[in-house]
Amino acid sequence: MIAVHITIGELVKDYNMEVLSGKDGLGSKVENSQLTRPGLELAGLFDFFEQDRIQIFGSKEVTFYGWLNHEDQNIRVDMLFERKPPAFVFSKHVEVPQLFIDKGNHYNVPVLKSSMKTSELFSSLYQYLFTKLAPRKTLHGTLVDISGVGVLMRGKSGIGKSEVALELVRRGHQLVADDRVDYYEREIGNVIGEAPPLLAKHLEIRGIGIVNVVKLFGASAYKENKRIMLLIDLVSWEQENDYDRLGLNIQSEKLFETDVHHMTIPVTAARSVASLVEVAAMNARLHFLGTNMAKDFTDALTKEISDKTHAKKKNADSKNDTKSKK
Repeated sequence: MIAVHITIGELVKDYNMEVLSGKDGLGSKVENSQLTRPGLELAGLFDFFEQDRIQIFGSKEVTFYGWLNHEDQNIRVDMLFERKPPAFVFSKHVEVPQLFIDKGNHYNVPVLKSSMKTSELFSSLYQYLFTKLAPRKTLHGTLVDISGVGVLMRGKSGIGKSEVALELVRRGHQLVADDRVDYYEREIGNVIGEAPPLLAKHLEIRGIGIVNVVKLFGASAYKENKRIMLLIDLVSWEQENDYDRLGLNIQSEKLFETDVHHMTIPVTAARSVASLVEVAAMNARLHFLGTNMAKDFTDALTKEISDKTHAKKKNADSKNDTKSKK
């Protein structure tokens, strides 16, 4: 499991927030995706205060703060800052009290101003933090978006994953991650894969080196993240192995608590692996939409055999009837 956190500085940059005070605390880590609007704390109840959460102030909180006398304002705000939460964020139409600005510099806790209204800020910030701080795992592989289907290719080093990805990108599909794929579960049934920041947009092609797909093929060749919908293991062909020929045996593998469709494709010099992966993705998309081509084929074949068997039996019965009459 990858240890995940973000800094307040990253949050400020991503949300274009104004830093009013506490600039020395911009390196503080955020590890909890939950947010708090500290109304009860302003009233003096700190029994349930969770100091690792970002504190959001909207019109209600600031209005209540204004009802307090100066002594209580100082006491309550001091109690908030003494617990060193990651930051205090004030929404768009709120006038930030000078006391908060002064305390931010004193305690080195950032006091920030957002351009969003309170409800919008709370909702957006929660989704942002939930995505950024979701538990992550990593695996060796290559993730591509093929016509809307996120395909994660795995296989031993040198099997050709990056080369397949390069050919798919050349055909108009999108690279998400090569060599290392970080993934997290947004909710059960929805696992998202992405590239580590250092490897984003890059492919490693043996004999050529590291290539940047955006610079080679344009911005449309890369996607920041993608839901993983199909796992494909690329393996060297072994004659004695019994590979699936009809596609009726649908397999899956768990990533976190999500079952993801899984298949194995044997690789030989004579096979166009990029085309096979592309067709596998298209077939998977049809399956997700309720069409199972393998089952349709076997059902048609079974019906054909049944019809012929029934016709033969009917002919045989007819001949027997003719003989009995004679």
